[in-house]
Amino acid sequence: MNLHEYIKPLEKDDLDSFAARCGTSAGQLKQVAYGNRRPSAGLSICIERESKGSVVCEQLRPDIDWAYLRSTPGNSSQAA
Repeated sequence: MNLHEYIKPLEKDDLDSFAARCGTSAGQLKQVAYGNRRPSAGLSICIERESKGSVVCEQLRPDIDWAYLRSTPGNSSQAA
């Protein structure tokens, strides 16, 4: 699922809440969802976390080697 598909059905209050949990604004999320802005690596991580994995970092920022980062010792997926 991409970010646009994820946020499209959200009511305004839910979108605002999601954006706040991601540390950004609803407007910024819409800019990212429509492809007008590229999210930072940090925002990509927040979006994945707050969407409970529905929107993944690899989809948001395919230019980053997320596979390497996910396999690095000390990350939450290997610590569990």
